[in-house]
Amino acid sequence: MQIAKDCVALIEYTLTNDEGEVIDSSVGSEPLGYLHGASNIIPGLERELEGKTTGDALKVRVEPADGYGEFQAELVAQVPRDQFEGAETLEEGMSFHAQTPDGHMHVVRITGFDGDNVIIDGNHPLAGVALTFEVKVMEVREASAEELAHGHVHGEGGHHH
Repeated sequence: MQIAKDCVALIEYTLTNDEGEVIDSSVGSEPLGYLHGASNIIPGLERELEGKTTGDALKVRVEPADGYGEFQAELVAQVPRDQFEGAETLEEGMSFHAQTPDGHMHVVRITGFDGDNVIIDGNHPLAGVALTFEVKVMEVREASAEELAHGHVHGEGGHHH
């Protein structure tokens, strides 16, 4: 069976940046299961997996626009430390939910400090980064009606509920 819309693919992958540093890997653990066509993985990788079958291996470079997006400087801001009510300690790398001016919730992370201000970044940590995936397709199967209704894989490599 080929990877196509509304099927489940289980993949083993290693993700690196342009310097060859490993960012993430499923090798040695459960493969990643995703529902093809449901935006469960980044668009550039999903597009390259289309039509592949069990046992196929590929190396894919995904540019930021097809990954986690370009870095947007306007998503970086300095916020007074007292805006973090209830947080006893603040450390670089911590994530928080923040409300945008239009009322939506957005995840931001602390990237630094400047005096009494906290520098926050609303970009995904991999925004602006070209990504290289080494992927092996471990299994391709039809999605269950429940997986299609929920928009994600259940069981091995996916969501359990």
